[in-house]
Amino acid sequence: MTEDSRERLTQAGLNLIQQALSIFDSNLRLAVCNRQYQIMFDLPDALIRPGTSFEDTIRFLVQRGEYGPQDDPEAAVQLRVDQARAFVPHYMERTRTNGRTISVEGSPLPQGGWVTVYTDITEIKRQEALLRARSEELSGQVLDHAERLATANRSLAATNAALEEAKRELTAIEARTRQVTEMMPAHIAHMDRDLTYTFSNRRLPSVMPGAKTDIVGRHVYDALGKDTFDKIEPAFRRALDGEPRVLEITHDPSGRRIRIALTPDRGADGAVNGVYVLSTDVTRETQARAALAQTAKRELAAQLSSGLAHDFANLLTIILGLQGRLERMADLPPEAGDLVRATLAAARRGGTLLDRIAAISGPRELRPQPVDLRTFLHDLAAMARPTLGAAVTLDISVAGLDRPILLDPGPLQDSLLNLILNARDAMAPQGGRIRLAARAVRDTWAEISVCDTGPGFSPEALQRGLDPFFTTKGGEGSGLGLSMVYDQAKLAGGTVRLENTRTGARVTLRLPLRAARQAASPMLVLLVEDNDDIRTEVREMLRALGHNVIETSSAAEAESLATLPGIGMVLSDINLTGATSGVDLARALAGRVPAMGLMTSLPPGDGLRARAPCPVLQKPFTETDLATFLAAAGARP
Repeated sequence: MTEDSRERLTQAGLNLIQQALSIFDSNLRLAVCNRQYQIMFDLPDALIRPGTSFEDTIRFLVQRGEYGPQDDPEAAVQLRVDQARAFVPHYMERTRTNGRTISVEGSPLPQGGWVTVYTDITEIKRQEALLRARSEELSGQVLDHAERLATANRSLAATNAALEEAKRELTAIEARTRQVTEMMPAHIAHMDRDLTYTFSNRRLPSVMPGAKTDIVGRHVYDALGKDTFDKIEPAFRRALDGEPRVLEITHDPSGRRIRIALTPDRGADGAVNGVYVLSTDVTRETQARAALAQTAKRELAAQLSSGLAHDFANLLTIILGLQGRLERMADLPPEAGDLVRATLAAARRGGTLLDRIAAISGPRELRPQPVDLRTFLHDLAAMARPTLGAAVTLDISVAGLDRPILLDPGPLQDSLLNLILNARDAMAPQGGRIRLAARAVRDTWAEISVCDTGPGFSPEALQRGLDPFFTTKGGEGSGLGLSMVYDQAKLAGGTVRLENTRTGARVTLRLPLRAARQAASPMLVLLVEDNDDIRTEVREMLRALGHNVIETSSAAEAESLATLPGIGMVLSDINLTGATSGVDLARALAGRVPAMGLMTSLPPGDGLRARAPCPVLQKPFTETDLATFLAAAGARP
């Protein structure tokens, strides 16, 4: 609706009112009036136009005798103008020169100016006079009460009008408040002391998938379900006792991590009348927090073990050297030879154990890339089957993961191979069936499980199976296999669960489910690399991905070529021949090219690399790594 249409509708509505109405602004200029205003005072058209001076209107009425004979008309005009400038709310009744009686009610406006309503009460006054004339038997007190009651009724009507205006404003405020709460990415609600919802912004299903949408009037048990309610009921009771609470729970149907803040609703007397509820999905935050915590643990483990591993490695080197010299002695007794060979085998096993400890505790950077999980698992099965033997069957099942997702395939492959081989060993020698299954848990987790038909985990293994060095294989196991699986899952922000089923054991990995970005569309890439061999390899990778390539070996030439039309991305090495580095080039081209990326073999902690203003691709990299990098860097044709 246009502003002009809105004004016409408003004016039409005002004209239907039987009372006269006028609104003057703070400058004593007419803003709005209705047709009854003109009719009641018989005003010319010139005095009902917006912007008309209040002084001109009063002068017209004084000159026409509206206020009776005046010795000094201009003084009478000025008196009323001065009263208008010092405006105060009022209600009055006056009889006009035409004999009709009107009531005048004026109220100030918050923006300045005032609104005045004029009501013809001639008939009411006549009825009051008739009542007085015909009711001589009534006492004067009763008549006075009747008159005061009539006046009070008119004042009450004015008050009711003000209340209606306040109600309208409150309704508008409530509508705006609801709109704001609906825009929040969280569930906001209020419950009374019976834990029944009295308000909800209808965002509950987006935080807890599967929950009901219309929950106002429902008990929290009915809205959330028994399992979720049981987890949060103690916190609700504490909040109703006046204690604010913040807790995190896992919403089992969706696997999401939910943070719930409960604030007591205190009345004016301090009593708790209910609880305000704010629920937010913190799954990504929890996954990142778990990955960060696992990284910190790895760093601490690396610091604690590095010194011990160094000394232990030196000792093993000495032992291996001494035992080697003993083994080479010509006159060594047979029994001593057996002891030497056993000592050498134990020392070599100690070296292997050091390598596994380093793999678990040493620094490692996640390198997620798009993975088609169905293809990945079938390739893994093809790799594992030759080691399983004829007595073991390996089945693959994938549900709801038809599109590529972001995973670090190397550690995942190591973990699943470890679990498959553990399952094979658990079923030996009779063999059995291993089932490798993957599914999506809503849009939160990619769940991969390895089940077998063996004897299952012992109670101790269920409790300690993920602890380092715990093994059920005696001297044949290092006790680091499941620990490695746990470490790699936690580093990715996931979890590992051990359990027994009716048919055997099951190990379940839950990894964050993140959809892979679509590959960058074919485009023209400016490649900047001063090493000819590397430049050739990267150029061929780019062409294999469908991109066209312009190449150069210097930053200066790259700045000139970057002005060519159609450049979709500049990909440069950080270390370039000359004084200008790739970082300098990236800063110089900022805002001049659609996308910028850097390559380097420098470690993540290097100072020059840390100053890069754009994404950095770690060398060496594969074609898949490069495709993922181009998509993540925001490259576009």
